[in-house]
Amino acid sequence: MGRPRTPRGRGRVVAARLAEEYPVITIPLDHESAFQLLAAVILSAQCTDARVNQTTPALFARFPDAATMAQADPHEVEQLVYPTGFFRAKTVSLIGMATAVMERHGGEIPGTMKELVALPGVGRKTANVMLGHWFGVPGVVVDTHVLRLSRLLGLTTATEPVAVERDLMGVFPKSAWSDTTMRMIYHGRAVCIARRPRCGLCVLADICPSATTRPSGRKSGGLS
Repeated sequence: MGRPRTPRGRGRVVAARLAEEYPVITIPLDHESAFQLLAAVILSAQCTDARVNQTTPALFARFPDAATMAQADPHEVEQLVYPTGFFRAKTVSLIGMATAVMERHGGEIPGTMKELVALPGVGRKTANVMLGHWFGVPGVVVDTHVLRLSRLLGLTTATEPVAVERDLMGVFPKSAWSDTTMRMIYHGRAVCIARRPRCGLCVLADICPSATTRPSGRKSGGLS
């Protein structure tokens, strides 16, 4: 097919093809509540999902909700989250977030961008994860994979996450914001790998301005 001439045109194709390639969308962070998902996303900063999932069972067994985390001994939390890196800063964020949730929201995680980003340790990326995958509110999640793929695909020329988020809001259908950006994360991990992109296996190669080879065949859905 011919390449779409505009970012919006490419965006429609990207959303459709990634939906076919990764039909099932799941959050790869283990959780049983909104609080636990928010805590896990905070811990996932500069850490693998696998390592977070190895760490949170003990953390959530001891501090399963905002009420218990707000009263936690920082030294105990530091010991529990140490494997995720930046453990002191993450401990401050976890306890601060939980305290704010108790004081401002009666122990319930709020469901708006304005309220979420007002919580300690919660930026727009984390808030959009919560909105899209817990509250069902469309949100564009911009992590390193989404930022990289968006630029390679010519969906944006911006380099700052907030600017990329704004641009992607204009090129993807609103109903697909959350799922498409999550699929871009999957694709960035499995195919469009930063140091060794597998362009020959990429379902987007024929419309990607940065592709070095044309696709040699379709890969199966899911992560590899």
